Amino acid sequence: MTVWIKDGEVVDPRRGVRHDDLIVEKGRVAGILPRGAFRRSGEGVRVIDASGKLVLPGLVDMHVHLREPGEEYKETVSSGCRAAVAGGVTAVACMPNTVPPNDCRAVTEFILKQAAGAGTARVYPIACITAGQQGKTLTEFGDLAAAGAVGVSDDGLPVADSEVMRRALEYGRFHGLTVISHCEDRSLSEGGVMHEGVVSTRIGLPGIPAACEEIMVCRDISLARLTGCPVHVAHVSTAGAVALIRRAKEEGVPVTCETAPHYFTLDHEAVAGYDTRTKVNPPLRTPEDVAAIRQGLADGTIDAIATDHAPHSPLEKELEFDRAAFGMIGLDTFLPLVLQLVRDGVLDLPEAVRKCTLNPSVLLGIEGGGLEEGSRADLTLVDPEMEYRLREEDLVSKSKNSPFIGMTLKGRAVLTMVGGRIVWERDGTHPDSR
Repeated sequence: MTVWIKDGEVVDPRRGVRHDDLIVEKGRVAGILPRGAFRRSGEGVRVIDASGKLVLPGLVDMHVHLREPGEEYKETVSSGCRAAVAGGVTAVACMPNTVPPNDCRAVTEFILKQAAGAGTARVYPIACITAGQQGKTLTEFGDLAAAGAVGVSDDGLPVADSEVMRRALEYGRFHGLTVISHCEDRSLSEGGVMHEGVVSTRIGLPGIPAACEEIMVCRDISLARLTGCPVHVAHVSTAGAVALIRRAKEEGVPVTCETAPHYFTLDHEAVAGYDTRTKVNPPLRTPEDVAAIRQGLADGTIDAIATDHAPHSPLEKELEFDRAAFGMIGLDTFLPLVLQLVRDGVLDLPEAVRKCTLNPSVLLGIEGGGLEEGSRADLTLVDPEMEYRLREEDLVSKSKNSPFIGMTLKGRAVLTMVGGRIVWERDGTHPDSR
């Protein structure tokens, strides 16, 4: 079947905004034509009216937690993929801190099998850097890459041993795996539950200083400089980390980084009500850190935006703040929070799209992120003016631990297509992808 997406604003990270029609055939973009130039109709042609909508490449979220295997009561590969496509995300890279962790071929292959069965978003496994995430012995990078892993990380835990991290960078480059670093000095963060500052002092919660992140960012930049091997820094949250990465890039060090929407949207005042949905690691920082993150996005220091989607059940969240688990979900709210950056003038629309599509695709070495003739038809239609108050029942994720519940958001995916198949429509249907 031919799909004709007409009268929308096509946004490509490389070519900007075009008022063109998009033709999809055999899972690919078969044509991008001036409006009205395509004249076929009738049987075999589905027409999608995209008037007033943005036609974007499918978002690529390079940092999610799908919790399967082992914690399926929080999220599964299938439920996480449904949340992804409902949010306009067509590809996710899933972190390895499952139970057991993804440190061997068998777990990587299991995740890919579950993703194939789900038949919605594309899933790209990130495997462990070290066996059991213990920080001591490297995993079999070559075997993991052959099984389908696209990167390695001990996310949730840092690789504290600098010699181990050095070898990870060298082996990662050799095997074509993106090395993603969780930058945390646990000797400084131990016992902390939020950012260390005036708010933590006022409300009586133990803090995690910004230096906890910055020390390890500095270490990993030094290792990338030493080896000449690239390192990618996950979930950047502090002004100091942004400054270190900016300087390293100016010096030609092969370092890239991402941040998450909550770090450019919320600050540590959000924790003052002891809402455990605001408990995340790295923690929400100061307004000055938020401003630095937004500036880092604007000037290109921060390469990508990823959600760090971290589902938890009420068992882990409906507790005293210091006992609750770290993490918040993000797939459901990814699009409106990024579009707010455009409305605030931090990024123009093509650059905002680039940080959520093309850049993460390049960083992970996967296909995707653009809308050009011949490209894979992974795309989403977005109503940028749709305004809504987020309710718990609106969340497609299996878990509901979002601090944005009750807030008014603007911008929403109304249709998502993966490989030319419509896998989500805003009326709430989930077309059978088999």
